[in-house]
Amino acid sequence: MRRFLNWTTAVPLLALLALALTWGREPPMVVVIIVAVLLAGAVLAAVHHAEVIAHRVGEPFGSLVLAVAVTVIEVALIVSLMISGGEKTATLARDTVFAAVMITCNGIVGLSLLSATLRRRVVAFHAEGTGGALATVATLATLSLVLPTFTTSAQGPEFSPGQLAFAAVASLALYGLFVLTQTVRHRDYFLPVTHDGQAMPTDAHAPRPTTRTATASLGLLLIALVAVVGLAKVESPIIESAVSEAGLPHAVVGVVIALLVLLPETIAAVRAARRDQLQISLNLSLGSAMASIGLTIPAIALASIWLEGPLVLGLGGTHMVLLALTVGVSTLTVVPGRATLLQSGVHLVLFAAFLFLAVSP
Repeated sequence: MRRFLNWTTAVPLLALLALALTWGREPPMVVVIIVAVLLAGAVLAAVHHAEVIAHRVGEPFGSLVLAVAVTVIEVALIVSLMISGGEKTATLARDTVFAAVMITCNGIVGLSLLSATLRRRVVAFHAEGTGGALATVATLATLSLVLPTFTTSAQGPEFSPGQLAFAAVASLALYGLFVLTQTVRHRDYFLPVTHDGQAMPTDAHAPRPTTRTATASLGLLLIALVAVVGLAKVESPIIESAVSEAGLPHAVVGVVIALLVLLPETIAAVRAARRDQLQISLNLSLGSAMASIGLTIPAIALASIWLEGPLVLGLGGTHMVLLALTVGVSTLTVVPGRATLLQSGVHLVLFAAFLFLAVSP
């Protein structure tokens, strides 16, 4: 009973109940406000349970659990919307994946660096592990989002069936290889370091959660993430109405939903940075970007068997420039293995440019 009365247990369950009652309906404004409050509570609960699991299994497994869990649920939502939405969702996968890359690589990284460098003038992390993650993200993004604009086997910025199958297999292979590197072969490259670059000792002052507690947190984490993604979709008609009334492009809706879905990673990453564990923040941000591409492309490749209409994956010129600039700036941030307030400002300006150009293309 005490566990049920705990808000981190009660809120995800209430949010899931609200999702069941509002899914597929147009709720009145009062219900929309309640849903928004439950959505925010589910985000905070997801962060709490993710940190419990991370403390139990250790890093980098804890970061991996949160990144993969939210991405799997997000991918399921994307595929279900594409199957039911017809031709109007032709660019949904592209827009969602690109928004996730920009949010994680610039927004989350920038906020994490800002939180860390406000506490210390210079912050350190493993250049080897973070550089490998960035290289994987850049390769996946280029193969999946840039090449379709230039291939000639299909009309428009689309892959042919064979090209889409190759991109799906390559994405899964690269993501699997990265997970193997992160968790087995070079796990030490993804562990937090002190400000002078030395390995950070594990938290000895806080006892590890029991297996029972960690298992309960895993179940509640999944419930919270399902509620976050589902309630973000429930809120989308209100967002669409607001965007339409403001005269903004429809792509803004996807950006807002992506921001809501990625809130758990954002809060978890900023909190880790404030604890001088910037490496965990980078694991979360780049891991989420990688999972978003590496799991979405294979999923829609499989779903394309049933999908009708075009599947547009290729980016336009403006977005390709932003992606190239993001990769270049991120490389310069990662290579030294140390960062200052300047790097945080550069990433946040890039993120602001992405948001501004989404509103004013």
